[in-house]
Amino acid sequence: MKAIVNVFLKEGILDPQGKATLHALAALGFSEVGDVRVGKRIVLKLNVETIEKAEEEAEKMAKELLVNGVIEDYLIDIEP
Repeated sequence: MKAIVNVFLKEGILDPQGKATLHALAALGFSEVGDVRVGKRIVLKLNVETIEKAEEEAEKMAKELLVNGVIEDYLIDIEP
């Protein structure tokens, strides 16, 4: 089973990498982009039997290590 943890900065937290990407896109002529937020994707291969157990384990990992809850939010997707 695969758990994908998508981590991104919370709204209101300055994202300098996102701003730099936004300016670079505008310089290349992509003026329709209004904002860019850059995050990270963590892919975990889990040796568990059920989707529920995968969700539970990925949630624990995110809260304990993978995500800084003060400045980051996250979404978890499970793939069988």
